[in-house]
Amino acid sequence: MTTAFYTHTDCQLHEMGAWHPEAPSRLQAIADQLVRSQIHSALQHRQAAPAPESALALVHSAAAIARVRDNCPALSASLEPGDKGESEYFMLDPDTKLNAHSWRAALAAAGAALAATDAVMAGEVANAFCSVRPPGHHATPAASMGFCMFNNVAIAAEYAMQVYGLQRVAIVDFDVHHGNGTEQAFAGDPRVLMVSFFQHPFYPYSGTIQPAGNMLNLPVPAHTQGDLVRQIVTQQWLPALHLHQPEMIFISAGFDAHTDDDMGQMDLIEEDYRWITQEMMQVAKTYAQGRIVSCLEGGYNLPALGLSVVAHLKVLAELE
Repeated sequence: MTTAFYTHTDCQLHEMGAWHPEAPSRLQAIADQLVRSQIHSALQHRQAAPAPESALALVHSAAAIARVRDNCPALSASLEPGDKGESEYFMLDPDTKLNAHSWRAALAAAGAALAATDAVMAGEVANAFCSVRPPGHHATPAASMGFCMFNNVAIAAEYAMQVYGLQRVAIVDFDVHHGNGTEQAFAGDPRVLMVSFFQHPFYPYSGTIQPAGNMLNLPVPAHTQGDLVRQIVTQQWLPALHLHQPEMIFISAGFDAHTDDDMGQMDLIEEDYRWITQEMMQVAKTYAQGRIVSCLEGGYNLPALGLSVVAHLKVLAELE
C-alpha cells in the first residue's frame, strides 16, 4: 500500500482574480515540487469523480449549496469550457468569489475527499492527500466564507461515520486560521474530536469563547515558533487523541503558518510540519489502522507551500 495523491483539473479553473492569493498557481506549485523532490512517482495519483449534492448535504444546508450552485456566472460565449480568463464574478463574501468554473471545482474538491476516504477505508491505500481547491475549513453548514465554499474535511468525516459506521474520528487542523466551519459542523458531537492551534487574534476571530468539550482549540500569538507548537501537540493534542482513540484521522492541512507566508504571522518551517505529521501517523497506527485523509487548506507563499506539502507527504508515504 502507498499514499494516494488526489487532485482534479477542475480545481485549477476556479479563480477569484489575478490579485487573489487563493489562486490556481498553488496547486501547480505543489505539483512542481513533487517532481523536483523526486517523490512524484512514489505516490498513487488519482482524479476523483465530483461529489454528489447529497454528500454536500451531509454538512451543508440546501440554501448554502444553492447559493454556490445557482450563482456561478455564465461562461463567456467567446471562451470554450476549460479556458481561463473570465472577468465576471459573484461575491459570496468580501474574500470569496465564484467564477464560471467554481461549482465544478467545489464538487471536485469535495469529491476528492470522499474518494480518498473510500480508498483508505477499503485498504487500497494506506492514506491519502487531497491537493484541491477551493479549501474548506471556513465553510460553515449555512454559509461559504473565507475562500471556502464547502467544507471538504467535514463532509468526508461525516461521510466516514455514516457510510462506514465509524464511532470516533479526529480532525486535526494546523492552518494559521481557526477552522470555524468545521467547529460549527461538529461542536458537541461526541463522535468527533477536533484539535487545532491557530493565530489569535486573527481571522475569523473565533474559537476562543467557551468551545464545546470536543473542541480542543489552542490559540497562539503571532510569531509563535515550532518549539511552542510541539509543546502544544505533545502536552495537549496527544493526550486528547489517545483518550478519544480515533478510528480515522482527517487533517485540515493548512501551510500558511509557515514563516515565509505573509497571510499569517506564525513562524513554522517545513520540519515542524514533518514532525506534526509523524506524531499523527503514530496515533493513526495505534488506533486507526493507519487511516489518514489529509486535505489542503491554506498556504499562499508558493515555494514554502510546495516544500511543506512535500515534507508532509514524505512522512505519509514513509519515504524517510
